[in-house]
Amino acid sequence: MNQTYDALVTGAGFAGAVTARELAERGGMRVLLLERRSHIGGNAYDCLDGSGVLIHQYGPHIFHTNSRRVFDFLSRFTQWRRYQHRVIAKLPRDNPQVVPGEKVTDGRFFFPVPFNLDSLKAAFGSGEGERLGRKLLDAYPAQSQVTILELRQNPDPEISALADYVYEHVFVHYTMKQWGQTPEEIDPNTTARVPVRLSRDDRYFQDAYQGMPLEGYTRLFEHMLDHPNITLELGTDALKRLELSDRGVALDGTLFEGPVIYTGQADELFGFRYGPLPYRTLDFQFETYPQDAYQTHGTVNYTVDEDYTRITEFKHMTGQKLPGVTTIMKEYSRAYTGQEGEIPYYAIINPENNALYARYKGEADQFGSLHLLGRLAEYKYYNMDAIVDRALALCDELLGK
Repeated sequence: MNQTYDALVTGAGFAGAVTARELAERGGMRVLLLERRSHIGGNAYDCLDGSGVLIHQYGPHIFHTNSRRVFDFLSRFTQWRRYQHRVIAKLPRDNPQVVPGEKVTDGRFFFPVPFNLDSLKAAFGSGEGERLGRKLLDAYPAQSQVTILELRQNPDPEISALADYVYEHVFVHYTMKQWGQTPEEIDPNTTARVPVRLSRDDRYFQDAYQGMPLEGYTRLFEHMLDHPNITLELGTDALKRLELSDRGVALDGTLFEGPVIYTGQADELFGFRYGPLPYRTLDFQFETYPQDAYQTHGTVNYTVDEDYTRITEFKHMTGQKLPGVTTIMKEYSRAYTGQEGEIPYYAIINPENNALYARYKGEADQFGSLHLLGRLAEYKYYNMDAIVDRALALCDELLGK
């Protein structure tokens, strides 16, 4: 059998690009990489908008990891801008349950997220916030995190009431917007894990390695895929060229003997034969303003009011120096319907959906050369670093090292 390629990878996001590079470089394989979109980078793709602002087309991506292997691997393809993500949440000032703090802007007060000791002061004022903070530190170790469940179980009524405050103002309404659920539908186990930090550490992530690609994610991917053993085809729907049958996996009508790494939707791969897997999708509204900055942080969450969940201002994250203009992005979450142009972003994890996915996974397992990898193919939520780690591990397995 005359076969031009040794491995086939679908999708040029993190899952596919990392796998393609590893198989090409470490395994010496000739890799065909097929990407449905007109660009590389998957949902991490960034580009300049019409005003010259570097934006993340599919929502903000902030790199963070505790894995030295992942950090070292990606550092081969980019230098890093030092950046530690900080998020604030905004609440209406006239909310009757809120005692306005000193940090007020545009009729709203804001506080750091995750909720911490400074959040107490912003929400309840300096004096009262300081008093509640001391009470928390008397009950729990400093610098630790305590969950809503733990706070609610505390016999002190003020501490248990604080848990209810965080639930109401930080978690429940935001989650309802993000996942389209009522409070009754929200998993109590998820609620119980919502943290309160007993410190003034206002970093959203606490990983050892944090930063942003100095020249952007797209340039990182360009460097990663720049290898003579990788053939990249953009604007190519792999599902129109793949065929799964009793013979095995065929590419363009010819049986393909090498490993096939599939990073798309598992249900789509098998023609939705058991029904579609549910997802949430996102709508983005980009707005450009003739000013240096729109907000004080890269991300501002709107946990109670507004239809959107958050506003992202990219220049905070990228460090781009571009006076007199800035672009923001408002993010709206809704149910994924499968209509053309929609992107499935988040799997809706529950026992019923997991059981449906297991049927598709069972189909895939019948093909020894077929490997499902990534958020869509595995119907899981992965941070960027986690999927890089998962791709490296799969290559370890495929290459026997």
